[in-house]
Amino acid sequence: MTTQEKLLAYIGVDDRKALLIGIPLLAFVMPLLLLKESLSDGLVAYLPKFIGSLIHTSAYWLIIRWMIVQLRRRFPEQKDTQKRILYSALLTIVIYIVLHPILDILHTAAGDPGNPDLTEFDYAVATFTVIIICVTIYESIFFYVRWKQTILETERLRRENIESQLEGLRNQVNPHFLFNSLNTLIYIIPEDPDKAVKFVQMLSKVYRYILEIRDKKLIHLEEELEFLDAYNFLLKERFGDNLHIEVNIPNTAKNDQIVPLSLQILFENAIKHNIISKDKPLKIEVFSEDGNLIIQNNLQKKKQTMPSTKVGLENIRNRYAFFSAQPVGISTDQSYFRVSLPLLKI
Repeated sequence: MTTQEKLLAYIGVDDRKALLIGIPLLAFVMPLLLLKESLSDGLVAYLPKFIGSLIHTSAYWLIIRWMIVQLRRRFPEQKDTQKRILYSALLTIVIYIVLHPILDILHTAAGDPGNPDLTEFDYAVATFTVIIICVTIYESIFFYVRWKQTILETERLRRENIESQLEGLRNQVNPHFLFNSLNTLIYIIPEDPDKAVKFVQMLSKVYRYILEIRDKKLIHLEEELEFLDAYNFLLKERFGDNLHIEVNIPNTAKNDQIVPLSLQILFENAIKHNIISKDKPLKIEVFSEDGNLIIQNNLQKKKQTMPSTKVGLENIRNRYAFFSAQPVGISTDQSYFRVSLPLLKI
């Protein structure tokens, strides 16, 4: 690992440039704040105080920084946080005991005899203030970077999960739809061979579309509507006048994008859960409204022994969450079931 890579791994940032500003700045203000010094005699008279403070601040800051890096290298996991903090406290005391007398000698050599009004305790307070500031800065940076990484990792896993669901849908060809379509074809062949040929052509178009969009995450609404025309032809041959489909989309909306096969899922959902008969025809409407694609049907629920799993609707919700913060709207009343899909301008 390079030096920069090590700093990013164990500190969270490359702090080398910040040290050139932070250490002198802290060294300058510490005597003023904690050691009862002042600038009343001018900067020249304050210079020995600053140099002595700079020696102390630099030494403690750089050694504490080195200690933090070594402990994070030794205990890198989140579960080791308490252990790392305990060792940090113990090593800090040892560093102070060893380093303090050495720095006192250097401080005196720098030309500053010290303030006679201050006790050893006052100097110890100043020293540990520097240490606490140093540790607080590095721990705050480290925890912030870890928190940010956790957020990004959570988002990555969420997107991968949705991507997996999307891939599963791409590979899904509804066997019930194929079975019903083949049954319909069996009845058409002896009655109207020409219509049977067209039915096979439309069935082929539907499945060719499903295969072609396997690698597409989004698709233009115009392409999905072309697929829907072929899909609706198959449904009309199966249900006849018992199923009414109205599609009214302005040309301005057809260049927007939606999740592939979402219309097929919603149509299948409507057919699966509602009565379709001569006395109770099912009407499915598709239109745009306020930047959304609306799919609604009149509500005439079948009496089902098994409750709906709502897998299809949940699949659509999750797939849209991958591309847009705007949620899929689902509403129902006594007369209609309505789904609102955001039209994506990507």
